Amino acid sequence: MGATQTHSEYQYENMVGKTGFSTEQIKNLHMRFQQLSGNEKTLRREHLKNIPALANNPIKTEIIEAFFDKRNQLDNELGSYEEIGFEEFLMVMSHFRPLSIKTSEEERTAMRRQKVRFLFNMHDTDGDGKITLEEYRKAVEELLSESGTIGQEGARAIADAAMLEVASTNVPNLGPDDFYEGITFEHFEEILKDLEMESRMHVRFLDMNTANLRCGK
Repeated sequence: MGATQTHSEYQYENMVGKTGFSTEQIKNLHMRFQQLSGNEKTLRREHLKNIPALANNPIKTEIIEAFFDKRNQLDNELGSYEEIGFEEFLMVMSHFRPLSIKTSEEERTAMRRQKVRFLFNMHDTDGDGKITLEEYRKAVEELLSESGTIGQEGARAIADAAMLEVASTNVPNLGPDDFYEGITFEHFEEILKDLEMESRMHVRFLDMNTANLRCGK
């Protein structure tokens, strides 16, 4: 079999261990990558901007940037790519990989932490390890202002109040004149501890057939 194995098949098998996807899932994702890139070898931001399902998403920019954020390649490198190849695309998509019946408790915990880190990176836009008030304001303003029912000032007031509540919860002894540097990853993880991640992080915006993304047999 090895003598007749194509280069693509070898690449797929090599990525199984890195991403947790099956060979079949990787083939499906490769087809979607080719559709998005127009059969080019690399994917650029403008390719993702053309996805209809993302057009009205209030955090469209953050979602797109996440694909080019080097931190999401699991090697802790800072910075961003101008374009990504299929392997980088696949590594980002692995954050959305659903659980299977064979997933161990240890793997489940690791996958959840990986998803939380992905979300944290989306809002920690300068990569300093904290979601600052300005970064938090921006996220809340985008989410609320897009609804058309709350103006920018109203959104800012809600963001400020929410950040104050987070600060008082995470740093109980914070004085009125003290400066809260921002939400650390540990604080962010605590905030999301009761959130069911598996059903909330999906790939619908990529127009994927989720039936093809099931893990296991």
